[in-house]
Amino acid sequence: MANAAAILAFVSVGSAVVFSMMIVHEVSKRGVKINFFLLRLYIIKYIDQYQKLTRKETGKVGPLYYPCVGSYIMALVFAIFYLIAR
Repeated sequence: MANAAAILAFVSVGSAVVFSMMIVHEVSKRGVKINFFLLRLYIIKYIDQYQKLTRKETGKVGPLYYPCVGSYIMALVFAIFYLIAR
């Protein structure tokens, strides 16, 4: 059971990274200068900027926001479950 939780945690982290990079690309297209050297530190800032920019443009949050945040939350849940089940 612990192995399944670990695998799901890694899959969730992988999908979160993919969604994060898609968000960084979208924010970059909207004119925000991206600091690739400190990207790991600023990723939450870029996700927040994506939410604000898309809400300003369309009146609702963009389609990448909730899957990205959900992937990070699921990774945390599966990691905690792995630690408990181990």
